[in-house]
Amino acid sequence: MTLPLDADNRPAHILVVDDAPTTRYVLATTLRRAGHEVVEAEDGTGALELLDRPGGPLPELAIVDVRLPDMTGFEVCERIKGNPATAAVPVINISASAITVDDRAQGLYRGADAYLVEPIAPDELLATVLANLRYARARRRAELLADRLSLLNRTTLALYSAADAHELAGVVAEGAATLLRCEAAAFLTAPEGGVLVAHTWQDPDAPAAGGGPVVHAVPALPHPGEDPARTRQSPPAAFEPPCLPPHLKDPEGRRTALGRAKAHRPPIAVLTPADAVATPDDEQLLDQLLQAGALALEALRSYSEEHALALTLQRSFLPESLPETPYADLAVRYLPAGQHTEIGGDFYEAVDTPEGLVVAVGDVAGHSLDAAMVMGQVRHALRAYAVEGHPPEVILERLDHLLTSVEPGATVTLCIVLIESGDTLRVANAGHLPPLVRNPDGSTFYIDEHGPLLGLGLPHPPAHRVAVTPGSLLLLVTDGLVERRHVNLQDSLRTLASVVGRTTSDPEEACTQLLERLPADGSDDVALMAVRLTGTRSRPAGPHAR
Repeated sequence: MTLPLDADNRPAHILVVDDAPTTRYVLATTLRRAGHEVVEAEDGTGALELLDRPGGPLPELAIVDVRLPDMTGFEVCERIKGNPATAAVPVINISASAITVDDRAQGLYRGADAYLVEPIAPDELLATVLANLRYARARRRAELLADRLSLLNRTTLALYSAADAHELAGVVAEGAATLLRCEAAAFLTAPEGGVLVAHTWQDPDAPAAGGGPVVHAVPALPHPGEDPARTRQSPPAAFEPPCLPPHLKDPEGRRTALGRAKAHRPPIAVLTPADAVATPDDEQLLDQLLQAGALALEALRSYSEEHALALTLQRSFLPESLPETPYADLAVRYLPAGQHTEIGGDFYEAVDTPEGLVVAVGDVAGHSLDAAMVMGQVRHALRAYAVEGHPPEVILERLDHLLTSVEPGATVTLCIVLIESGDTLRVANAGHLPPLVRNPDGSTFYIDEHGPLLGLGLPHPPAHRVAVTPGSLLLLVTDGLVERRHVNLQDSLRTLASVVGRTTSDPEEACTQLLERLPADGSDDVALMAVRLTGTRSRPAGPHAR
């Protein structure tokens, strides 16, 4: 009798355990004629040793005689079912003497999947073997699919958690390799442009990846004679991941699957050995992985486009240039938060007025487009009030009234300094970080006097007048430069003062040195203004002079 060769009915590796040589011969011959591979044991100890043999093939089914010389077939069955490595192996008990209902029930209770009474007709033996194999294989396939679906779910979560296209390419490659149990490569077009390739095989030309996929940036060049416009919509025909293993160098030996979220977008692709995708389950899992990767890439692309647009809008709210003034030399730096942080409301301003030079640095609470819009309103209003000649505390009062009237709920910290001459400052601080002064000798001090932040409707104290030495450096910053998680703010301010004390008094160089020695962590915007007081007052007092 021959067996049909479909997925569940294919021949199997079977263990036959019986102390009677004649019975073993009859059973093994019947199974071998049906196409099965048979291994034999004459007692329970030998059978368990075969099952525990390291590196050997594990039988898919065991036929165990109940009456063995060293232990019962029931005990052998219990040992097989009690071992996690062999628990899924179906066991068929057979016996010519233990044939009562109680015997058969005991065998089934103690773990057997079937119980046959000798003499056994060949067709009955083969049908029972086939039924148990079919069930065991279907169960293993279902368990494997459940495990792979769980892995696909974890991979999908990792895809949507990827911080950038570089990480995303690595997750896709590693996910494909794990799902299909093979080496794999993934390639995609990053939102910023350029093709990224991640692969799981060893690459001698790349630095160690810590056990993860190796990621390359490669040129996306069209194949000779290929329409360049087409390569923007699909992978170039000449594309080949770097350092291909020998078995993937032959195009016939590999397979490339594509996925995309939108028809006009470049695809995301996975390359695997051709025989790795052998079943409908493999096809569907790979399709799901590609679809999840394409959607995650589309989300990164959309976020990148929106962030770039918002950042452009935010920068349009900041001054285009700084005034040239006899009072001071000015330098500013503005660093937006990291690529995946929403835009904030940090800003700076410098206005040359009849009263003197007004400089200011502020921060709108929150990170959003709304915060940037509030920042634009506050900065423009501050500039208008300063040009009208209002002193710093009046500017704060008017800005506070503006916020409570048109942007209720919004709050802003803002420090305004009026430089009346090279040796006199008038400081009005609405809840902002204190301005820092570096004397020409390198010593530093903070101007700590301040009032409430803007947007609360509270009165503001008069501006604090401070005498400084000509040539001193005045520093105004937002919290993105100094605030760090789990670090006390006072400690951070002391660090800032220490660093400033060791910098040059040139504003441009001081800004550069500060950002080098206190690198931003990317979690918040940084606005930094350095003002060197020249000691010059070249214009006479005008009608607004006080």
